[in-house]
Amino acid sequence: MHIQIDTREHAGQVERIEQQLDALGVKHFRSKLYVGDYQSLDNPRLIVDRKKDLQELAGNVCQQHERFRAELIRAQEADIQLVILCEHGGDIKSLEDVYFWQNPRRRTSPGAISGQRLFKIMNTMQEKYGVRFEFCDKRQTGRRIVEILAHDEGGNQTAIQHD
Repeated sequence: MHIQIDTREHAGQVERIEQQLDALGVKHFRSKLYVGDYQSLDNPRLIVDRKKDLQELAGNVCQQHERFRAELIRAQEADIQLVILCEHGGDIKSLEDVYFWQNPRRRTSPGAISGQRLFKIMNTMQEKYGVRFEFCDKRQTGRRIVEILAHDEGGNQTAIQHD
C-alpha cells in the first residue's frame, strides 16, 4: 500500500503519523489531494480526513460550516467516500459517544456547541453527504488510516501490501 498525504496537512501531525506508517512498513508520500488528508493509491475513491479532536470537528461544522460542507459536497460529487477520522481518544469511540461529550468550552462560553447538538449535526451530514465518522486515539492514527484505506469500494478488507 502506498498512501498519499495531503501537503496541507499540519506538519507536526504528519511527522507523528509518518512515523506510525513507517513502523507499519507502509510507504507514503506528500502531494496535494482534492479532498481530505490521506488516500491509498489502490483506491482513490476512499479518503480519510483527520481531525485532531472534537473541538476541531466542532469548529469545522460550526464556525467553518460553509467551507466544511463544500468539501463534503466536492467529495460526494466526485463519488469519493470521505471518512472523517477524529483523534479525540478517551471515551469517544463511536458517533454515538459524541452525544455524551462535555465540551470544555461550555464552562466559559455557555453558547458553545453541546455534544448532543454536535451529534445531531454529524448524523445529518452522514445521511446527507455520505461522509462517515470514525474515532481513534492519537497513538493509533496511522494504524486506523491503514485499516480504513485497506477496504475496497464495497467495504471489503483488501490485502495490505508493504512494497
